Amino acid sequence: MSDSPSVPITLEGSSVLHQMFRFDWEAWKKLSNEDQRKIQEEAASLFGKWENSSAESARNQSALFSLIGHKGDLIFVHFRESFTELNRVELELAQTGLNAFLTPQHSYLSVVELGLYESSAKTYADLAGKGFTPSSAEWNAGIQEVIQRQTVAMEKRLFPAIPPAKYLCFYPMDRRRGEAKNWYKETIEERQRMMHEHGMIGRRYADSVRQIITGSIGFDDWEWGVDLFAEDPIVFKKLIYEMRFDEVSAVYALFGQFFIGVRVQAADLAQWFGGKLV
Repeated sequence: MSDSPSVPITLEGSSVLHQMFRFDWEAWKKLSNEDQRKIQEEAASLFGKWENSSAESARNQSALFSLIGHKGDLIFVHFRESFTELNRVELELAQTGLNAFLTPQHSYLSVVELGLYESSAKTYADLAGKGFTPSSAEWNAGIQEVIQRQTVAMEKRLFPAIPPAKYLCFYPMDRRRGEAKNWYKETIEERQRMMHEHGMIGRRYADSVRQIITGSIGFDDWEWGVDLFAEDPIVFKKLIYEMRFDEVSAVYALFGQFFIGVRVQAADLAQWFGGKLV
C-alpha cells in the first residue's frame, strides 16, 4: 500500500450555501404597517416554496434560522443541485423587498461530501493487485466504478433533506498542515484509522443530533463545513467537547467561527419580524 494514492475517494452531493445577515431593525420600524405586511408576505411565500420537504424536493431546499449573538440576525441555509442553482437563489432573494433590510455578514460555499477512507484503501489494494498502476486507464475506470456504485447506494446521504430540528450549529474547519503536525503527510492507512475512531464518537450521538459534512476545498476559506441539527443545543457542546479528546481533533483540527441559530418556519416569519419566536 506504500505506493497507493494519498487522496481518498470522495463522493459529492448537494451544493450548499450558508448566508449570514444583519437585519436593519431601525429601517424596518420606520415602514408603514402595510409596507411591512407586503414584505412579510413576499418573504413567507418565497421561503415557504424553498422549505418544501417532500422527497422530490430534498435537493432544492432552504431553511431560515434566527442567529443568536453578535454575528448576525439571520442565517439562510440552502441545499441545491448545483452552484448555478445556488446563484439563482441569491439572485431571487436580491429581487425581494426583504433584501433592502439585509446586510451580508458572512457566507460559506461547499458541497456535501462523503470521504470513503475504508473503501479507498480496499479499492487501491484491489486495483494494484490486478497490476494496474495509479492514473492508468484501467485504474481510473476502477475508481469510477466504485464512485458510481457508492453514489447510488448513498444517495440519501449525498442529497439530504434539511432536518426539521429546532437548533442549528454551523462551523468551518481545517486539518493542520504545519511543520510539526501535517494531516496530509500521514499515510492513508493512518488517516483511515483515525477517521474511524473519530466517526465512532459521532455515532454515539446519532439519536440526538444530525450531522452533515460539506467539503469546501477550492470553494471557500476553510476545508470543510459542519452542520449539526438538534432539538437541544446542549448536545452540540457535549459532542464537540468529546471530540476534542479524539486524536483527529486534538492533534490535527483547526476550527473557525461557530454560528448557532433557532429555526424559523416560513409560516412564522411575521412573528419574527415583530420581535417574537414561535
